[in-house]
Amino acid sequence: MRARDRILVTGGCGYVGSHFARAAHDAGSKVIVLDDFSAGTQPKLPTDVEIVRGDIADRTLVPRLLRDQRITAIAHFAGKIQVGESVQKPRLYFDGNLVKSLALLDSVLDSEVRTFLFSSTAAVYGMPDEVPIPETARTQPINPYGASKLALEHALDAYGVAHGLRWAALRYFNAAGAHSDGSLREGHEPETHLLPLVIDAALGRRPPLTVFGTDYPTADGTCIRDYVHVEDLASAHLAALDALDAGKPVAATNLGSASGFSVREVLDTAARVLGKPVPHTFGARRPGDPAVLLASNARAKEVLGWRPVRSDLATIIEDAARARM
Repeated sequence: MRARDRILVTGGCGYVGSHFARAAHDAGSKVIVLDDFSAGTQPKLPTDVEIVRGDIADRTLVPRLLRDQRITAIAHFAGKIQVGESVQKPRLYFDGNLVKSLALLDSVLDSEVRTFLFSSTAAVYGMPDEVPIPETARTQPINPYGASKLALEHALDAYGVAHGLRWAALRYFNAAGAHSDGSLREGHEPETHLLPLVIDAALGRRPPLTVFGTDYPTADGTCIRDYVHVEDLASAHLAALDALDAGKPVAATNLGSASGFSVREVLDTAARVLGKPVPHTFGARRPGDPAVLLASNARAKEVLGWRPVRSDLATIIEDAARARM
């Protein structure tokens, strides 16, 4: 039986998790979602995707699901994702992203499942010395969010050596866009991600944006960030499961767009796609914001046979806007 025949998707009601659950279902996998609904989202997943409400650290529920559903792989998307909140509430992040994930791993090791796919983050690199960032770069996270994710990666590596766990940790910066049919979208509250804020500002649903910094050493003076279409991310996670099935050592692998876009490019492209200006003002730089953050995708191309196909900026904005109309 292949690893992606019967997948337990933790956090499968969240933004990236729901897109993966949909992609895995459409590829023929049996998908069971485990989510505690703490993000308050209810995605429109296919009716035969079973959604179970519960906690990944539940030592009764999770083993029962693994056994009764004959799970062959875990795709782990559950966790806290707000960088600023992690600085204010580190206990919440180390508990949610590390302690509970270790409890999940305990349940996995007590079962027959030995394939574990972890949706990690490029925040593990902190302030990079080079861009695009390769997997060989130093991992020095500068916030509890990145630190908690990196700690789980270390655990996966150790469990692989000690227990034969086949694992992958996929690192990326900014998931963006929405499902191309408009059925799934990004929805955080409070919303902190640039693209939904840009779209909502253009549509008059939010106040004007503030662009933080116009004097960075980039072509137009604004920060450049790495945006990867959420459907491209979903396809990469499926490719990682296939690679693990084939016996490839995926381990930590970046999912980058290999290009990146400046804040000004996002505003200009959104205005063109939407046919509306994006109201915005300019402010000073935010402390700790690097000029450019890009993740290399060379290893993903080599090991996973993956490359982004929907991650041009216009497509990202078109899909995101369609889902928000």
